[in-house]
Amino acid sequence: MDCEVRIYELETPDCSLLTGINNLLAQLSSTPVQFGYPELEAIVKSPASHLFVAECGGVLAGMLTLGEYLAPTGRKMWIEDVVVDKSMRGHSIGRKLVEHAIGFAKSLGNGTLMLTSRSTRVAANALYQSCGFLIKETNLYRMPVDGDTV
Repeated sequence: MDCEVRIYELETPDCSLLTGINNLLAQLSSTPVQFGYPELEAIVKSPASHLFVAECGGVLAGMLTLGEYLAPTGRKMWIEDVVVDKSMRGHSIGRKLVEHAIGFAKSLGNGTLMLTSRSTRVAANALYQSCGFLIKETNLYRMPVDGDTV
């Protein structure tokens, strides 16, 4: 891979990126969702979500989302859905994405930046620790919420 990596926040929904985004999502999770224009538009238009993409030679190489909210204990920011295309891994694209998100988070002011990563993702966990993230002893609980039931 011999191209300059360009990282930027997607500020307008771009249909031409949907195939690439869905390809990345399929590499991120064994149960990916089909991501369409309405979802892309909702993320891009939300002031609390920031979708950063990495391009190499005009090709979508990776992405991550940074979400933010205010809580009584201060500003919280989460990095979600970090993924680099398998054909482009090993070229520091993930590091560049994470460092870009850290810089963006710092520009928002004081707060806490967090992320989660499965322990089986050895390279990703090493990356996060090398970027300054500390492992927090906590339990993570998850509950799917169906908006149609009470």
